[in-house]
Amino acid sequence: MESNLSQSAGPSALSLLEGSRQGARPVNNMETTTVRIGVHSLNFYYGRMQALYNVSLGIGANQVTALIGPSGCGKSTFLRTLNRMNDTVAGRRIEGSVLLDGEDIYARGIDVVALRRRVGMVFQRPNPFPMSIRDNVLYGPRLHGERNKDTLNSIVERTLKQAALWDEVKDVLHRSALDLSGGQQQRLCIARVLAVDPEVILMDEPCSALDPNSTYHIEQLLAEMEARYTIVIVTHNLQQAARVSAQTAFFLKGELVESGDTGTIFSMPKDKRTEDYVQGRFG
Repeated sequence: MESNLSQSAGPSALSLLEGSRQGARPVNNMETTTVRIGVHSLNFYYGRMQALYNVSLGIGANQVTALIGPSGCGKSTFLRTLNRMNDTVAGRRIEGSVLLDGEDIYARGIDVVALRRRVGMVFQRPNPFPMSIRDNVLYGPRLHGERNKDTLNSIVERTLKQAALWDEVKDVLHRSALDLSGGQQQRLCIARVLAVDPEVILMDEPCSALDPNSTYHIEQLLAEMEARYTIVIVTHNLQQAARVSAQTAFFLKGELVESGDTGTIFSMPKDKRTEDYVQGRFG
């Protein structure tokens, strides 16, 4: 399931990129895109081990940014700094700043619960709660105090439609979410994130455990969602990064090597390490 370009030569990587994005929608350039998240001189430590080194990156609003790189390069660690999911790790330490709409999310007094409502996360493996499909969707709104029945019904229908799942489950909302297929469960988890009206959605390898058909559905969802949300996705699948993202950032050994327009990263990277990775020479 998880494929990359390691079996492809350079020209095929470029043709893949052209075939997937050409004529579909314009690729946004960071020079003309509003930066929603600004990361500046970020260093991250797990105890004495440094996992990220002096990372600075602007993440554009209303587009998909892909984080690529080999296993253990810091992609997921970086992603989790964007909504402070790493706070639960004992001994973690962070230097630098992460600004959401200009406000440092690591500043003293920041409400982390409110932050994670604004910046939701979809994990690598589907993680529905052992409750009904409906109750999974409504877990967040109820947690935040919503009790109006009509409002809750509207949230269920709206978010399941946004997640392209409504037609498949509208007549079985009372059934356990655990009865759904893996792809349906992942779309349900996306609906659960959408139910609390986030502004940013983080996705950590959301398709790695899915079959090709389910992956296709998720990628179609991304194309539909990017007009409304800022999306950051970690993926090992270079074809997927080429298909879904407007911007790409390449990480290696905890360092942000290069970032920019996806077309440029795949066809004309500035750094030899980036070129070697997208051409499948390592990783």
